[in-house]
Amino acid sequence: CEVRPGPEFLTRSYLFYANRLFKAYQFYYWDPSCRDPSYSLVIKGKLRLRQASWITRGATEADYHLHKVGIVFHSQKAMREVASWINQTSGEGCSGFLPPGRSWAPGALYELLSAKTERDCTAALGFAMHELSLVRVEKHYQPLLQPQQSGSRLVEELYLGDIHTEWVERLHYRPTGYQRPMQSAVHHVHPCPACGIIYRADEHHPPILPIRAQLPMQLSGSWVSTHCEVRPAVLFLTRYFIFHGNNHTWEGYYYHYSDPLCKLPTFTIYASGHYTQGIPSSKVRGGTELAFKVTQARVTPMDQVTVMMLNSSEPGSCGLTNSWSAGVEQDITPTNGCLALGIKLPHTEYELFKTEQDTKDRSLLYIGERPTDGSSPDSPDKRPTSYQAPLIQCAGASEEFSNYVSLKYLGKKDANGNEELKPLPVAFLLVIALLFLRWD
Repeated sequence: CEVRPGPEFLTRSYLFYANRLFKAYQFYYWDPSCRDPSYSLVIKGKLRLRQASWITRGATEADYHLHKVGIVFHSQKAMREVASWINQTSGEGCSGFLPPGRSWAPGALYELLSAKTERDCTAALGFAMHELSLVRVEKHYQPLLQPQQSGSRLVEELYLGDIHTEWVERLHYRPTGYQRPMQSAVHHVHPCPACGIIYRADEHHPPILPIRAQLPMQLSGSWVSTHCEVRPAVLFLTRYFIFHGNNHTWEGYYYHYSDPLCKLPTFTIYASGHYTQGIPSSKVRGGTELAFKVTQARVTPMDQVTVMMLNSSEPGSCGLTNSWSAGVEQDITPTNGCLALGIKLPHTEYELFKTEQDTKDRSLLYIGERPTDGSSPDSPDKRPTSYQAPLIQCAGASEEFSNYVSLKYLGKKDANGNEELKPLPVAFLLVIALLFLRWD
C-alpha cells in the first residue's frame, strides 16, 4: 500500500505492450492498509522512450500521451466527493461531470479524459502521469532461502518518477527522483503476498490487501538503507541511523555519492541531537509525529570537487576557513552549520515516522519524505504526509556495527602513488545491475 503526499493511499498495476501502448490501473483507498477502496482509475496511452537523462544519471527520459482515463467509484461517498471536486474546480467542459444527487451505480465507468473529444477533468483529482517521463529498470538476483534450494532468482523492478510533495505543483512537475519501485509480475521479490492480488485486479475489482498487524513505534536500535537512494535534484545517498530510546537521542550518517550506484562518494554528514515523544498523526493514519532537534554535525568531504567548494565558502560559514581536505572530518557545530551544504545548527525538523514488518518479519522504518523543493520541514505545517524508502533494522545492532559503518575510509595508493580514497565495504548495500528499459 503506497502513501503519496496529501496523504493518498493507493496501489498500482501497469502493463506495457510491445507496440508502446500501455494500460495502467491506480486504485485509491480511504485507509493506509489499502483495504477500503474509494475509486479506481484505468489509464490508457502510449509511451515513447527517448534518451538517457542528462539530469538524473541512470534514468531514461520518456514522452507519454494519454488516450483515455476512466473512473469507477466503489461507494456513493466516493462518487459524491469526487464529483464535488470536479464541479468546483474544473472548467465549463467538466462542470456537469456528474449531476448533483446522482445515485452510485456499481461498476459504472465514467470518462474523465478523452483525447478524441479533448475533454480533461482529471486536474481536480491532482492526477498526472508525469511519473512516466522518468524511467529506470533494475535487475538483480535474490538468493533462494529454502534450505533444500541453491542458486538465486531474477528480480526486476521498475522505478518511475517521483510525485511532488506540494499538491499544487503536481500537475506540472517533471520528476528528477523516483517513487518506490514497482515489482515485475513475473520476476518479483519473494515472498510478495500483495503482488498477485494487485496483478489480478481491475477497475471493477480493486485489490484488497491482507490485514497487517499495527506495530507500536519502537525506534531504539540501528537502521540502515537497503539500497542506493535517489532524491530529487540529483542526490544519491545511503542513510544509517542510531536511536537511543532511553534518553531520546539520535545519531545519523548521510553518505552522499555522485552516481546512482552509490560507488563514488562525495561527502558524508554526521548529525546528532534529540527527539520528542511521538504522538499518533491525525493527518496520516498509521503514522507517528515527532520533532527532531539537530544540535551537532560533522562533515567529511570525499572528493576534490567538494573540498574546493568548501574551501571557497564564505569565511566563518562552514568550519575552519580554507582548512578542508579529502577524507578528513571537521566539526561544523562552531559555525552553526555549513552554508555551502545548506546545514543550519541548531535546527528542528517536524517528522512523520512509521514502523512495519516485511514478509520476512524484518522491522522497517519509514521516515517522512523530504520536500521536493529541497527545503526543510522546519515548521509543523511542513510536516511530511508521505514517506521515503524504508530503512531496515540491523539485527543485533551493537557498538561493533556502529564502528564498522563509521566515517573512516581506507587509504590506498593510485597509479601515480597518490592517496586514493576508497570507502569501507558496507555489507548491507545491494549491488545493483543498472539497465535501461528496452522495448521489443
